[in-house]
Amino acid sequence: MLKTSRGPSSLFSNYIRKAAAVVELELRKLRHDPTELLTRAVQPILWLVVFGGVFTQARIIPTPGLRYIDFMAPGVLGQSILFISIFYGISIIWERDLGSVQRVLTTPTPRTALVAGKALSAGMRGLSQAAIIYLLAVIIGITLVLDPLSIILVVVFLLLGAAVFATLSLIIACIVRTQERFMGIGQLMTMPLFLASNAIYPISLMPDWLKVIAYGNPLTYMVDALRGLMIEGAASEYGIAIDFVVLSVTAVVLILICARLYPRVAQ
Repeated sequence: MLKTSRGPSSLFSNYIRKAAAVVELELRKLRHDPTELLTRAVQPILWLVVFGGVFTQARIIPTPGLRYIDFMAPGVLGQSILFISIFYGISIIWERDLGSVQRVLTTPTPRTALVAGKALSAGMRGLSQAAIIYLLAVIIGITLVLDPLSIILVVVFLLLGAAVFATLSLIIACIVRTQERFMGIGQLMTMPLFLASNAIYPISLMPDWLKVIAYGNPLTYMVDALRGLMIEGAASEYGIAIDFVVLSVTAVVLILICARLYPRVAQ
């Protein structure tokens, strides 16, 4: 009998199929409650229209070469992705209570593919927020870059950023294991991550101790890339390649950690 060996390309394609199956499953859940995406769009709209409008007129925060509302728009998009992703881990607590986590863990799906699929599904949810913010930005006159390559790269960075924060959320859910503790920790993390970044003001305005935190914050690199790709006349401070490497390495490390911790959810 002839034996067929599975090469690296076959193993990789099989891995991608399994991760994609997890993404499809998670998106099916979203179809049952699409209003969630619309309600989540309210906060970034208020940030752009109210906060951005007021501070653009007041000219309190210096953003050389850019209007403040143009500077802020990518930060608001990054904030929206952060807020969607950082609470994503509660889904596995619900799944554990329903008994579905135990069933998934008995399948041959690699743990890393399972975690990566869930992380990417958070990014897919975030794309709807990006569409809303792009539309609003056009309406209020933000000078966007709308060429196809820039938009594709924006999507890539949104998926990467969402994967980082969703995986961090899943790690927290694996450790705390109760909805109440998870929500408390999630709420505790969101505003420090948002404020200790370049989302709504330049890092140059921060005190030195806060700059150190900002440089270690993945949101800083996601917003830096978004700003350079989205806004006419803006440039990435650190370079798109560096932003990509930082987010990619962070995502891979967090996925590996979460894959090790994931079986704890079923215990």
